[in-house]
Amino acid sequence: MKPMNKNKVIQKVKEYVKRELKGEPTGHDWWHAFRVWKMAKKIAKKEGGNLFVIELAALLHDIADWKFSGSLKSSSKKARELLEKLGVDEKILKEVCYIIENVSFKGAGVKDKMESIEGKIVQDADRLDVIGAIGIARVFAYGGFMRREIYNPEIKPKFHKTFNDYKKSKSASINHFYEKILLLKDRLHTKTAKTIGEKRHKFLKLFLKQFFREWKGEL
Repeated sequence: MKPMNKNKVIQKVKEYVKRELKGEPTGHDWWHAFRVWKMAKKIAKKEGGNLFVIELAALLHDIADWKFSGSLKSSSKKARELLEKLGVDEKILKEVCYIIENVSFKGAGVKDKMESIEGKIVQDADRLDVIGAIGIARVFAYGGFMRREIYNPEIKPKFHKTFNDYKKSKSASINHFYEKILLLKDRLHTKTAKTIGEKRHKFLKLFLKQFFREWKGEL
């Protein structure tokens, strides 16, 4: 099959992701992929990297999220099937699939394995979408879908040491901020993302301060 040009491949991938994730209710929808894609391109302008790889991985990183499929390789498998049909080179395919398989947070005690600048940029873009106002909205959208309590003072946050422990967690939504979201600022890779993340992180802390003051009846 004759390879398509890069712009056409990106357009086809966008159409596919939009169709597959349209209306998804947990915050892992098309608009999440769209924001990650836009942010990844913004970071790449300053940090470099292969933009084609970055765009493909950003658009496809959640095409079959492990939280719903049960496997870290579900998204990369689905991405590979699509990109092969579109005539994408094997070298690019491997890079994109590597990023997709390693992009997710796997627990506070689990180190990131991302090595390439392309992967670091996509991971940063994905993580920035969890930090800040949109991140707060996504936490509660996901928590509601999973039938989790907003907050339960009897259930304390846990520092998960393995991915398996993290996957099994059924903690209240507020605990997710301490188990993951507030940790992400210090796990961003690029200077560009760190600058953006710092501002969003401050907003998270303000939200949590307000939340607990209201919970205690102080306001």
